[in-house]
Amino acid sequence: MANSFLRGCLCIGSATALFLWTASASFGLEVTKPVPTERREAMSLADAVLKALQNNLDIHIGRQTKESRLADIIIEQAKFDPTVSLNGQYNRQVAPLNRPILGFTGANLQDITKFDQNTSTVTADITQNLASGANYDLNYSPQRSYVSGPNTFLFNPAWTGGLALTVTQPLLKNFGTDINRTFITIAQNNANVEQHVFLDRVLTVIASVEQTFWEMVFANENLKVAQAALKAAEELLASNRAKAKAGVMSIVDVLQAEAAVASRVEQILVAEKSIRDQEDQLRRLLNPVEEELRQDLRLIPTDPPITSLEPISLQETIDIAMERRPEILQAGKNVETSELNVKFAKNQLLPTLSVQGTMGLSGLGADYGDSTRRNFGGDFYNYGAGLVLSYPIGNRSAYSTYNKRQLESRNAQSSLQSVRQQVIVGVREAVRRVHTDFKRIETTRSARIMAEKQLQAEQERLKVGLSTTRFVLDFQRDLATAQGNELRATVDYNKSLSNLARNKATTLDRYNLRLE
Repeated sequence: MANSFLRGCLCIGSATALFLWTASASFGLEVTKPVPTERREAMSLADAVLKALQNNLDIHIGRQTKESRLADIIIEQAKFDPTVSLNGQYNRQVAPLNRPILGFTGANLQDITKFDQNTSTVTADITQNLASGANYDLNYSPQRSYVSGPNTFLFNPAWTGGLALTVTQPLLKNFGTDINRTFITIAQNNANVEQHVFLDRVLTVIASVEQTFWEMVFANENLKVAQAALKAAEELLASNRAKAKAGVMSIVDVLQAEAAVASRVEQILVAEKSIRDQEDQLRRLLNPVEEELRQDLRLIPTDPPITSLEPISLQETIDIAMERRPEILQAGKNVETSELNVKFAKNQLLPTLSVQGTMGLSGLGADYGDSTRRNFGGDFYNYGAGLVLSYPIGNRSAYSTYNKRQLESRNAQSSLQSVRQQVIVGVREAVRRVHTDFKRIETTRSARIMAEKQLQAEQERLKVGLSTTRFVLDFQRDLATAQGNELRATVDYNKSLSNLARNKATTLDRYNLRLE
């Protein structure tokens, strides 16, 4: 019955092809054969992992984010870079005098007199914040002045030079290297956190590739099981037809065999679709270019699944996970950052008390060289020192910030404890899954062997007329199910090993890789 249906489809297809050929011949159309675009590529698990690490979009995004965190460190360090400024000015002032000026006018003014003065000034200044909290300002400002009129000045034009250094050092608030480097350390911690986030993303991508790869292995092997079941059903159908033709078997047995063949064909179609679905999922993780993703590519996995039990110590596995899991390392850095914020906020509760010192040199000359020589000669100088104290009444903002930072610190510590608990539970479950799936391999292998023996015995009974086609078909189905269960247990065991490595954060070690 099934063969009749298939033959009908073939006849319809042949008639359609004949119609197309006749129409093409009548209208002068050229019929071109479709060019197969499907190509095959053998791929090992290691190759898939390397391609994913090179091209996966999630890893690319994580890499860019990690580099931006490194830039934050430089931004915070740059706050202690010196700043240099250079300023040049020219001013001319012509003003009326309402009273005499010594050295320019006489003792009394008889009329309005112009005071015409030209001044040229160049100012070089360098300032810098130091890690101790201090800041300094070094200023050098030579000046040339000229007054037109009676030349009664000592120097006209006159050159003056001024060199001044001012240093301010906080003594309470913002005092100390640790306090002033707080945000640099926080930026470094954030970069380390992003490194752990990036590692977590890498491990997740690799684990996804491994899981998908083993599912593709299962789909390919499951197709072989379906093909073997179809072959067995076709052999039984051929035997039944021969026996029915010889008159030693009823047509019912032939129909049962034909129905089984049709069912096995359906299973093959479903298995082939599953293969293509898993291939597309794996290719998506490898992130090929869009043009390549449009092509019809068949991936052929080359790695056989592991069927041996690896020795696993639960406590040792937990210890490794505690040392290497990026979530724990990330939470630990968050705790460290929160403690730094608490320490900084506590320092901001103090009043501002700063000591300020200043000293300078000056000089006067007929030209720039003369002025410079006198300026650095040390004959003319000034110096001074003082204290500056300030404190906001109530200081509510600083106290609120301090309380907030304390709450954040406690939350970070609670998060660390929660993550550690989750890791322990996850590792214990991953170890149990490995042991369970390995035992499933042994159990399903025994079930498959028994199914083979039962099928063989039932086939012998059928040959001597002690069984029926239906029983043989049932045992064939049971054998295919047992083979599928053994295959599923084997693949699940390999997926469990991948999951265990992910929980231990040792996935990179399996491929001799490490992050730089």
